[in-house]
Amino acid sequence: MLSIHVIIVTYNAMKWAERCFTSLRQSSVPLQCIVVDNGSSDGTQDYIKKHFPEVHFIQSGQNLGFGKANNTGIEAAYQKGADFFYLMNQDAWLYEDSIEKLLEIYHDHPHQEEVGIISPVHVDGTEKKLDIFLDKYIAHNWEKTRLISDLYFQTLKPYYEISFVNAAHWLLPKKTIETVGGFNPYFFHYGEDNEYVNRLHFHKKKVILAPGSKVVHDGKQFLDKVDYTRYKDLTLETKIMNPNLPDALKLEKKALIQSIFKNSALGKLSVSKQLMEKYKKISGEADILNKIKAEVSQEGPTFLKI
Repeated sequence: MLSIHVIIVTYNAMKWAERCFTSLRQSSVPLQCIVVDNGSSDGTQDYIKKHFPEVHFIQSGQNLGFGKANNTGIEAAYQKGADFFYLMNQDAWLYEDSIEKLLEIYHDHPHQEEVGIISPVHVDGTEKKLDIFLDKYIAHNWEKTRLISDLYFQTLKPYYEISFVNAAHWLLPKKTIETVGGFNPYFFHYGEDNEYVNRLHFHKKKVILAPGSKVVHDGKQFLDKVDYTRYKDLTLETKIMNPNLPDALKLEKKALIQSIFKNSALGKLSVSKQLMEKYKKISGEADILNKIKAEVSQEGPTFLKI
């Protein structure tokens, strides 16, 4: 029997805990669950231990952030012999056949070695609309997939290859972990899934959306949800570390210099100052960013101790 491990990172998850973990019990496919708690203060730990004792609970000594905590869970699941790793947000839950449908897509795929991530369709917390971010990802791939047309004419295919889907619900075959590795610890929260998918594509693996599988992600339903006063905007750093872009550091520094001069000429001195700070930051971190880029370019369980 296949060993499927669900990995959930928690941080004050009481709002969703009952529905989230009950849905795992009700899955038509047997699931094992690993929780890595990042220091909840709302009783999440005691609630899970009391009401869901089957969960393998790992208490982090500090808030590791999303990616590093997931890596801890992935390492634990790998040591337990997982065949598939299902990364799921705390504000999410499954339907009874969600995982079963994803596994069918994997087993029926003509080139399983190319499958990197399989994602179900995310609906929002009302369960009456698609998650707004899935709307965005589908729209970005309109020319490649024609998925919107297929939805309208009710001619959906079993699966579609898309460029990206966020990590609220990811099914990863074991080979993905062994080839691409875990999340990049350069990121604390937000952006780590973008960087991971860049590496996935570099290693010739695909992101697959399975319309026949449905799940819930009760996340915020507006596209600018990231508060950059709390979390760093690492868009440029993500490009520089992208192994698909060999000259990214040089090109981004050049573009920043051009923008600094342009905004200075226009009298936008505050913008110029911000751009200069970013230029100094990436220049100062050039060796680190290039080292990470070289590391993620190699096939293997990068950032994981397995």
